[in-house]
Amino acid sequence: MDMGLFSLFRKAEPLPPLTDDEQARLAANSEAQRHSQAVRQREIARATAMKIDAIESAMEADIFSQDEPAWGSQRPARTPRAADTEAGPDDIATTLLLIEELPLAAADASAPAVEEIAILYANGQAAAAQQLLLGAVAEAQGLNSERSAWWMLFDLYQASGQQDAFDNLSIDYASTFETSPPQWIAPAALAAASPAWAGLTPTAALAGVLDQHIAPQLERLGQQAEASPVLRLEFTRVTAVTADGCALLLETLRRLQTRQCELILVGAPALAARLRDGIMVGRRDDGEAPWLLLLELLQLQQREKEYEQAAMDYCVTFEVSPPSFTPPHKVAMAPAQHLSASPDRFMLPPVIEHQLGPLLPAIQQYAEAYPALVFDCARLTRIDYASAIQLHSVLQQLADATPGRKIAFRDVNHLVTALLRLLGFANLARMYPHKY
Repeated sequence: MDMGLFSLFRKAEPLPPLTDDEQARLAANSEAQRHSQAVRQREIARATAMKIDAIESAMEADIFSQDEPAWGSQRPARTPRAADTEAGPDDIATTLLLIEELPLAAADASAPAVEEIAILYANGQAAAAQQLLLGAVAEAQGLNSERSAWWMLFDLYQASGQQDAFDNLSIDYASTFETSPPQWIAPAALAAASPAWAGLTPTAALAGVLDQHIAPQLERLGQQAEASPVLRLEFTRVTAVTADGCALLLETLRRLQTRQCELILVGAPALAARLRDGIMVGRRDDGEAPWLLLLELLQLQQREKEYEQAAMDYCVTFEVSPPSFTPPHKVAMAPAQHLSASPDRFMLPPVIEHQLGPLLPAIQQYAEAYPALVFDCARLTRIDYASAIQLHSVLQQLADATPGRKIAFRDVNHLVTALLRLLGFANLARMYPHKY
């Protein structure tokens, strides 16, 4: 009896070891779970980024409706009325550069390798620069750490088309800094479009209500497309939409795509969000134009999954087959620039190397026509060391020839920003790297 009782509390016999087959299955299951978790994390990160992008775009639209501060001012400058003064040439130059103060490109004292990385990348040694950046990012694993190395690595991945590596870094970035990661926008895709082109970019900056009154702007843009391979459309100041305006913009976008123009769209996510808020499944009051414009914008942004969902709602509402998704031709998204709506920006090409070449007379011609110089770097992925030195010399001569001349570099990637800062461009111009 006692033996039977104590036998209940005897030490359990050890389990037999797993067979090789069991161990293999267990390892495979663990790996599958880790992969599934990683995929889920990427989806969450992307969804979070999209939501925050929409919120930020809406906030920017509100900001843009206010008076912008003058150059170097910390307070909004009052917009003079026509009765107060008449605008002269100097006023036009100042208007070009009305800038809402953003953090300028500043030196990163905690990352001494940044300058070396910038030089390596500028001289075409992207692989070596990437290895150094990976090491710098590994050392900067703290909420209060500098983010320059992270941003440079994001830009390198985008310029070289490494989307999987970009997505993995986005997860680490969101975890480290407890904020939304950057969105994948591949400027490298534009390099094959019009690699040698540079100059003033024809721009249609739509503002206020999107209605029939946008027709002259869009018609002018279509005419400019005959002479310029790159066109820019800005939607950040749009406050409302109508069916007529949607139909006009839709027709223009389709016509420009058919002509294979290279398009740079600013504020497309915010406009798509505004269109989505104004339509409803089953309601046909405003016709098909707002729906079709939404589908076109989603297609141009290559947001295929959202396109399919909106297409299904369109099908249910109008009881017709929706247009099929077609990848866009040479289209890039650009962040909203805190700059007055002026098209007079000089767009730089995707790559500048082996000296400035034909770019030099184009810059000099631009400087002759405009006292204030704004260089749009939305397409610029790399400038080599020798070309950057030559550009600095040219800008120094232009600044000396016209005392007080304003010069700005807008939407610069962080790799190029580091190089320009190293070469002393901050003494000549204001540099505004794109936001992450």
